[in-house]
Amino acid sequence: MKLVKVNILASLTLLYSSTFAEDLLLPPEDAAKGMQVPDGFSVTLFAGEPDVRQPVALCTDDRGRLWVAENQSYPKHTKEPAKDRILIFEDTDLDGKHDKRTVFYDKLNYVSGLEVGFGGAWVMSPPYFFFIPDKDQNDKPDSEPQLLLDGFGNFANSHNMANGFAWGPDGWLYSTHGRTNWSRIGKPNCAEEDRIRFDGGVWRYHPTRHVWESYADGCTNPWGIDWNDHGEAFIPNTVGPHIYHVIQGAHYEPWRNRKSSQYAYKRIDTIADHFHFIKGKSIRFGLGTPVQNNLGGGHSHCGILIYKGDNWPESYRNTALFHNTHGKRINNDFIQRKGSGYVAQHRPDFMISQDPWFMGVNFRTNYDGTVYITDWSDTGECHSVRNTRKHTGRIFRLHYGKNPAIPPPNFPLLSNLELVHLLLHKNEWYSRHARRNLQERHAAGIQLCSANQQLHELFEDSKDIPTKLKTLWALHVTEGGDTQFLEAQLSHKNEHIQAWSVTLLCENQALTNSTLEKLEDLAAESKSPLVRLHLASALQRIPSEQRWGLAKALLSREEDATDQNLPLMYWYGIEPLIHQNKIQFLSLAAHTQIPLLRQFITRRATEN
Repeated sequence: MKLVKVNILASLTLLYSSTFAEDLLLPPEDAAKGMQVPDGFSVTLFAGEPDVRQPVALCTDDRGRLWVAENQSYPKHTKEPAKDRILIFEDTDLDGKHDKRTVFYDKLNYVSGLEVGFGGAWVMSPPYFFFIPDKDQNDKPDSEPQLLLDGFGNFANSHNMANGFAWGPDGWLYSTHGRTNWSRIGKPNCAEEDRIRFDGGVWRYHPTRHVWESYADGCTNPWGIDWNDHGEAFIPNTVGPHIYHVIQGAHYEPWRNRKSSQYAYKRIDTIADHFHFIKGKSIRFGLGTPVQNNLGGGHSHCGILIYKGDNWPESYRNTALFHNTHGKRINNDFIQRKGSGYVAQHRPDFMISQDPWFMGVNFRTNYDGTVYITDWSDTGECHSVRNTRKHTGRIFRLHYGKNPAIPPPNFPLLSNLELVHLLLHKNEWYSRHARRNLQERHAAGIQLCSANQQLHELFEDSKDIPTKLKTLWALHVTEGGDTQFLEAQLSHKNEHIQAWSVTLLCENQALTNSTLEKLEDLAAESKSPLVRLHLASALQRIPSEQRWGLAKALLSREEDATDQNLPLMYWYGIEPLIHQNKIQFLSLAAHTQIPLLRQFITRRATEN
């Protein structure tokens, strides 16, 4: 792969000087043409100012249209006048550039997250989490925004806040959350004691049960989340190491002295085996120098995409893309299994921009396999000059080979069986949208008997594990796979099927003694560290009084002592047991074959 290396940041003074930067700003079309990408790729402008300004969030609907949130409030949270907007962009003539633009809603303040589904738009506007209904899909809100939750932090700074919505494989709406603006989350007008403090990390919200959950704790300011073909999640981090494997119930660096991680004596580290900044120096040391550029451009990253489309070369599938804010580029990592988790290995930068205003925020793959990126287009950033320019913004389209002028689908017109068939599509855009549409139809009371029968048949017949997982997730969101079915998969020969069966068994239901025994047997017998990782996450979702058997089975696995995740995940699951029975808790120190856990158990007992 050939990529031209250039030094685009000759001087920080030049970059952040409004006098020079105004002159250096490239027009939208020229900015696209000047982007350095690997051979065979093209970058074109999909939309630019004045049609879009300050795009902070991006998603696609069931017709392949782009929904974009503009945050023109930044950097101040002002109540009046509310002017942030949700826009819809459409390419009706399939030439790769929008020719239709609709303003969906224009009375928001400080928007930081957007996703569509279940008859409307889900919008994060700290301190508020809204749902804007559009059940008839006429691109006009049916009513004013419905306030689902409030209390999301927005007081400490302009950046570390809830953001980055995406639908997960399990049917939940996921979001990332910065560490500085901690939140006190609850339903509108609920009592203070009923609110949940969240110190940052990853959280999720169920669209039909209307349940909020903390999913993982930590990182400085993660912005965006995505999943690989096996349903394992990854997030970027804007300050410091750039990628983390998201494990349910995990605690991540940095700690920052928060009560939520008070007894997480050690926290899970980045999976990156490299840094995009000069390690051992201040994270801002050398910004704009050739040395820093050759490392990847700097410490600040925003947005993540695990590519699973069908337009780019196969070598990019399941690799991770990140916007590097200071480096004005897109970094690319190869993600490989290691123990219970992964390691992210350095690959050449995917794109380098010649526009000093380029500031990437989001990625989304569309139905044609192409990738759309949002460009905040500004010269200010969190460590120096605040944003003062509201008139710019771009959306670029990255594709390989000739422009794939493919007519968009229209999911509402498809039958249930047609949706099931789309789960097999190589471009995961189709399977994600098909799964959510099946989930929506089930939630609306539509009978899916034939669809679920077909899903079971596909699960049994398919030899491709990602396809099996797609059918497993679809059965879960439509309640087509019962406990007996999931328990049967605990003995499946593939670790990913076993792992996800463990996770789904611990969703939405109390576990019977029979199910607990099966999980304990799996913990004692499984040869897969990934399965034991999912069992460790499940440990936290089981009532404390029912954890002892599973905990003992996991703690007896001596081979897990050197794994990057398992000793810590086991600890996060057993620490609360000190409140159940301190003597029995101490007995785990004699039982465990993992030295670190003996140390932690003893330390915790002396602190109680």
